[in-house]
This record gives sequence, structure tokens and C-alpha cells, in this order.
Amino acid sequence: MNLRQWFDLTFGARAHQEALEWAGKVFTFGEIDARSNRMARALEARGLAKGDRLCVYLANSIEMIDIYIACVKLGVIFVPINILYRDREMSHILSDAEPKLLITEKEIPALLEEAAKLSGDKLPDSGLTGNDVAALVYTSGTTGVSKGAMLTHNNFAVNAQNLIEAWRIVPQDRFLLAPPLFHVHALGNGLHCWLLSGCRMRLLERFDHNTAVEQFLDFKPSLFFGVPAMYVRLLETPAAQAREIGKRMRLFVCGSAPLPAQILEEFRALFGHTILERYGMTETIMNVSNPYDGERRPGSIGLPLPNVRIKIIKPDGAPANDGETGELWLQGSNVFAGYWKRPEATEAAFVDGWFKTGDIGVRASDGYFTLSGRKSDLIISGGFNIYPREIEEFLMEQPEIAEAAVAGEADRVRGEIPVAYIVWREGAKHDAAALEARCREKLASFKIPRRFEAIEKLPRNALGKVQKHLLCPAS
Repeated sequence: MNLRQWFDLTFGARAHQEALEWAGKVFTFGEIDARSNRMARALEARGLAKGDRLCVYLANSIEMIDIYIACVKLGVIFVPINILYRDREMSHILSDAEPKLLITEKEIPALLEEAAKLSGDKLPDSGLTGNDVAALVYTSGTTGVSKGAMLTHNNFAVNAQNLIEAWRIVPQDRFLLAPPLFHVHALGNGLHCWLLSGCRMRLLERFDHNTAVEQFLDFKPSLFFGVPAMYVRLLETPAAQAREIGKRMRLFVCGSAPLPAQILEEFRALFGHTILERYGMTETIMNVSNPYDGERRPGSIGLPLPNVRIKIIKPDGAPANDGETGELWLQGSNVFAGYWKRPEATEAAFVDGWFKTGDIGVRASDGYFTLSGRKSDLIISGGFNIYPREIEEFLMEQPEIAEAAVAGEADRVRGEIPVAYIVWREGAKHDAAALEARCREKLASFKIPRRFEAIEKLPRNALGKVQKHLLCPAS
């Protein structure tokens, strides 16, 4: 089956059910279906056909949803662009994807006017299969040129069905979605879980910590997908309001960046919910999740999702035993079809059908996986391997620290040394010597940061992932 066939199951069975809240208005699934049909005809009138690429440079909006579903129905390949990108980054994607059309906010009024004049009737079958590419989602490009991951109809459908089953998503859920739709977090997980489950969703243009509590209290969601930076902000919620929100919530999910164990514990104490942490990436959407029922282990990403196979490979190429650290390799229907126009990069990313994630982790004897960081983040100091996340987790346990990141800095003697970048809590004493002393009590000597740099905030991308290459040139 292709995604259109999956979407049609919901559009047909739940045509009169309230589906989407956007900008104070409520739309039924039937209205979403008709809107996307009109949008598809407007795109056809502009010359788009099956296999063409359509780039969108838009913030979250109902129009972005219209365009995505229209692309699915036409067989046009959807190419979302991070709205934080500027000319150089955009130029690379436009040159690489070679789109038939680029849609930005200024084009939306004319496109909507064209769509309004056209029929919302059902479109003819475009002859798509589950193996056809539905979207090109470009990697962040922090360690090299950004590459377009070819995500198929099957990739999205299998992923959504996995999550609907694993996280018990039902039509009765009220789903609050705030991450940007240009990222697989909201596009691959959020949008598809909504459309395949038939639940009711409120879409936010963005997560605004000044109005987040108001959104929760007003919409009364049962389901929320967020990133660590959002949960850090939600810790500012007054206790009475946090309890009120917690009473109605069924599940808080976190991903796209590591969730410090300390934040999970503080959130549980305030809201009465244990955040469910999971692990995915652009090329594979979702791989691993803490269980809905059972232990949601602090600091762990949990257990493999159905039909996702994982093995850990040590630096010498040998399979790792439980408790041994190595790179995670994956197989499954969630794994992408390769990099757009980059056969060499695709070939380099796979070994005998296994996708090399570049993420370093360890498997416990009971099957739970824990990540140590990116392979590219590894610090080799005097011959010792240092995984920054271990140090970062310890630093985040310190009461005076709001955020912390550890990166490698070039050193003439040791090759690299770990340097900690600290965001101190407001009013906290900046005592680097005391912090170093605590590190020496708990960490091996080679893991002790050689400096503790105070900074106002950590550089993050749109999903809250720390961009360490901006902290330290050698990281």
C-alpha cells in the first residue's frame, strides 16, 4: 500500500470527525481530504507530476499539511527545508533536489486562491507503490554536506503503525504537536500518527514557552511529542498547573536529542508522568523506544521497535557483547532507500544490508539500549576514548548547572582534551574549581574537563540538538 491508501482509510471512515485545530479553527477529516485534493489540482496546474520534487520553506501551518498530503496523492516528492536555513544552505538543497517548484510563505496566498477555484473531488489513482519515494528529508549536515534521505511510503507507514501500536495511540487521543514539520520528528512521527490513527490534533506554529502552559490547559491533550529543550522549559510550570495538565495527559514522548536523566526525574516529580524517551534519525525515522508498559529507564532509549533489528559493532569490526560499547547498526522496513543522487554515500552507509548509524551505544543484558553519543563526537585523549554524554549527564546532576555540553579541543600532547561548556542557573555561583573537584570524585582522571567555559546558551538546531561544531573547532 502507498500512503494515499492509508490516508484514505481515515478520510473515508472519519470524514465527519473533527481532525485538526489550527489558528482557532477546527477542520474535519473530510475537509482536510477536500483541501488537499484542491491543492493537488493547483499543483498539477503548475506542472507538477509524479516523481517531481516540490520544496517547501514554511513554518508549521495547515497549508503545509495541505501541500504534503497533495504531494502524497500526486506522487510528487515532498522536500521540506529548515526555516532557519539561509541562502547558502537553501541553495545547496535547491541545487541538489532540483525541484519543479519552491513554495515559501509569500507564494501561499496565490496558491490558495488557485486551489479555491478547483474541485475537491477525489483524484485519480497515481499508480504509486509502497517503495516509491514520498519525501527527501535533508540531514543536518553538521559533519559534512547535507544529504537528502529518500524516505518511502513504506518507511512512513511502517513507522507510524509501529508507534501507534507501541504508544497505544487511538482515535480518542487529543494530540498536541509543536515540533517543526520540516523535520522527521513532526513529519514522520507526528503527522503520520495523526492521519493513520484518526485522532484529533492541535498544530502549533512553534513551541513558545510563554504560551505553552496556556495551550496545554486550553486544549487538554492526552498526547504530546517534544524535544528535551521543550521539557526543560515546561519545568518552569507552576506546580498547580503542572498537576492539572498531568491529570489529563496519557503520554509525554521525547526525542531528537538526548534527554538528561535529571530532567526526566524533575519532570516526573512536577507533572506526575515519566517521559517516554525514544531514538530515531532522519534516515530511519524511529528505531527504539522505552515501553509504554514497563520500565521507562532514565538515560536509556529503551527496546527495539517491532521488526527493527539492531546489532552493536566494536571499533575492530567484531560484534559487541552486552555491556560493550560500539556503533549501532540497523535493519528494518523503517530504513531509508538511500541518499538522493549519492550512490557512493549510500554504499558507504551500508554493510551487507545493515545501516551504520554513526551512533555509539551499549546493550544491557535485559535488552535496553543506551546511547553514548555520536561516533563523530568521540574524544580520543592520550589514547583513551571519552564519550561526552557520560560527562554531560554527571554535570547536569549538579544543582547549579542549567545545561552542559562537552566537546573535544585539539591538544598538542594528548591529541584532544575534553572541554565543558556550562550554562549556569540564574543566581548560581560560577565555581569551576568546585565543579572540577566533584568531577574528580566521580569520573576517571582522563574524563575530567580541562576547562569549564561559561556561556549564555548552547547553540542548538531547530529540534534542540546541540551543535558541538559551533562550540569547539575540533569537535
